[in-house]
Amino acid sequence: MDHCIDSILHGRGDIEIIIVNDGSTKDDTAAKADEWAERHPDVIKVIHQENKGHGGAVMAGLRAATGVYFKVVDSDDWLDPVALNLMLSKLRHFIHSGSPVDLVIANYVYEHTNSGTQKVIRYRRMMPQNRVFTWNEMGIPSPGQNILMHSAIFRTQVLRDSGVELPEHTFYVDNIFVYVPLPSVSTLYYLPVNLYRYFIGREDQSVNESVQVGRLDQQMRVTDIMIEAHKLPEGAGNRHLAGYMEQYLGLIMAASSMFALLEGTEKGLRMRREMWEHVDRVDPLLKGRLGLRQPLVLAANLPGPLGRKISLSLYRLAQRIYKFS
Repeated sequence: MDHCIDSILHGRGDIEIIIVNDGSTKDDTAAKADEWAERHPDVIKVIHQENKGHGGAVMAGLRAATGVYFKVVDSDDWLDPVALNLMLSKLRHFIHSGSPVDLVIANYVYEHTNSGTQKVIRYRRMMPQNRVFTWNEMGIPSPGQNILMHSAIFRTQVLRDSGVELPEHTFYVDNIFVYVPLPSVSTLYYLPVNLYRYFIGREDQSVNESVQVGRLDQQMRVTDIMIEAHKLPEGAGNRHLAGYMEQYLGLIMAASSMFALLEGTEKGLRMRREMWEHVDRVDPLLKGRLGLRQPLVLAANLPGPLGRKISLSLYRLAQRIYKFS
């Protein structure tokens, strides 16, 4: 946490850091948070609350935020100081122009601390660089190139107007955070700097495969919320936005299918069937589009015992290529 906060403090001026102590009792998080606030009372404020999980912590920060823009930084991650100041300069420009952009995107970096390797996620072929654009100019993302919480900086009011609510005591809500507000986004900007450094390597980390499999019920809960949110509200129709949201939902459903297979019991297979039944109830045409048009969804849902083995083999191959866990 010290490293995380120190990295954000390298941003010169106009920043507000909200530390949410989400009921930590097994370490000195509460004391450390208060010490930081005492040292930087004009910049840092602390929220102490009973444990509500990642979603509850993010929502507490959003409710307390006073800045024009809002970014979530997990306590074991950090921001690159040079990239941060470039980003802050751009955000100030948007604010002073009187037309602040709704969603600003930057690269993020998987920091694999055990192997000492890095994987940079860029958006160069997916979206224009260094200028304001709309959904009409959004390209098709390649696998691993979706806009995630690590890459996104939302205008605070956009998040609030979208009505996004993250469930408490649930992991993987970062997908809801960047998915539900998308229909409220009209303008975007991509600044191609490696801003967010995403720590990978702790055994109990939420993206560790065994942890994800053990939390299959929470993954499915997030997937269900995204299935309900995939349809654009009236007046927000845009085929590029709709296409992106459908592709993103397909990716999450493919991941949910794989974790259900990795779980290795009838319970996992039942949860996978229930996920597809949910899609069918919400939008039968969507079920067909996801299953036939998206290679990742198709590969993760091959029928029969042999199909499940092939799906797992393809997942392992993608894991080696994209280093996502």
